[in-house]
Amino acid sequence: MELPSGLAQLRLPEGVDRRLQALLDKQDRGEQLSADEAIEAEGLVDLAELLTLLRLCASPKEPAPAR
Repeated sequence: MELPSGLAQLRLPEGVDRRLQALLDKQDRGEQLSADEAIEAEGLVDLAELLTLLRLCASPKEPAPAR
């Protein structure tokens, strides 16, 4: 499947990434996330994973080694 080359540059916006990191840091410190924060964090993690998959799909592929 051919994907636009610009997808390889997709990243979370800086403010969104900072928010995700703040939520994950809070959780790592053992602090309980509120229900809204947990939903927000889960959604942001899902979005970050989707962007990572899109970047991987858009990156140039190396040919498979000959057998």
